[in-house]
Amino acid sequence: MKSSALLDYNGKRILLIKPSSLGDIVHTLPIAHAIKRCFPDCSLGWIVQRSFAPLLEVDESVDTVYPIHIPSTSDPQAGQWAWLKALQATISTVQEVRRQFQKKPYDLILDLHASFRSGLLGQTNPGGRRVGFSQAKELNTFFQEHLINTPKTIEHAQDKNLLFCSYLGIKEADQDFHLCTGEEDRQTVQQFLQSHQYDVLTALTDQTHSPVVYANPAARWQSKFWPVAHWAALADKLQNRGIRLIFGGSQQDSEYINSIVRLMKTAPIIAAGRLTLPQSAALIQYASLYIGLDSGPMHIAALARTPVVALFGPTHPDKVGPYNLPGKNEHRIIQAKELDCLECRKRNCSHRSCMRKISPEVVYETAISLLDTLRTTRR
Repeated sequence: MKSSALLDYNGKRILLIKPSSLGDIVHTLPIAHAIKRCFPDCSLGWIVQRSFAPLLEVDESVDTVYPIHIPSTSDPQAGQWAWLKALQATISTVQEVRRQFQKKPYDLILDLHASFRSGLLGQTNPGGRRVGFSQAKELNTFFQEHLINTPKTIEHAQDKNLLFCSYLGIKEADQDFHLCTGEEDRQTVQQFLQSHQYDVLTALTDQTHSPVVYANPAARWQSKFWPVAHWAALADKLQNRGIRLIFGGSQQDSEYINSIVRLMKTAPIIAAGRLTLPQSAALIQYASLYIGLDSGPMHIAALARTPVVALFGPTHPDKVGPYNLPGKNEHRIIQAKELDCLECRKRNCSHRSCMRKISPEVVYETAISLLDTLRTTRR
């Protein structure tokens, strides 16, 4: 990896290209924080999908957010004409961001998305130094002036992104791994919890107060889903223990979550579809524990330093699991071992053995053990 020739980016304009997905955006936030910490006078911009823009707009390190909307072609709900809609949206988006960058171009473009489309977006900036990954897909390398090599010893997506810090001649710090949320969003979450008879402020100061667990049962891949009956059994066991359980997610997840709740004997708090993305992030910050699948909210929890119990099947936790900061090991990974098809990377599966074989009892015992450990170590 060749080091950047320009050593001081203070006063310079730096553009990050990482439009999606939620987890990938979360893995890019520490890079933005490190850049702003080391070059406080730089102007940092970020091209991101419109649905994720609110998460960046409350981050003090990001000066300008460029929301775009290009429909996904890999989403299960995309439909057969998704590629055409994506093409049309890409053309109009390229034209729009080009107009904006013509007025105020950037000096450095960091393409962390590594796709043909992100390379095209980087080209809309007149001039500037374009930097990307050497192992990029979809001809992305042809758009870049400088390439960053990823050593084979580096597996996790977060560690790969941190190579951009090395390129800039800076070093990430523990303080760069944090999640920004707005005061208004935090107040909304406090009011939401109080409306369900949970006083979050008391919980933060009183170790004997009932913990609250944020559960995320939905994911983009069909193969990642855990059985509905398993979720219902786990939720009941936790709530019978005196733990308040909150089901989080988007409005699209509401129907699925309701199918879980119908099997339950206790009443959980349902936040799915009732909070915005920044508000959901603030709720995860307040939670004592996150339990869920390999998804964007899992990475939000890790960055917010909320301990994670993650259920993994088709994906590899060493590559995309909750990121452990140096000196910390508060996350727990649960997998059904001794399966030939484990970590298959398939988005759809007819049997989902890797998820079905994870029992509610194992998840419950892991969660309780972690909560007990945290209660002891944080006294």
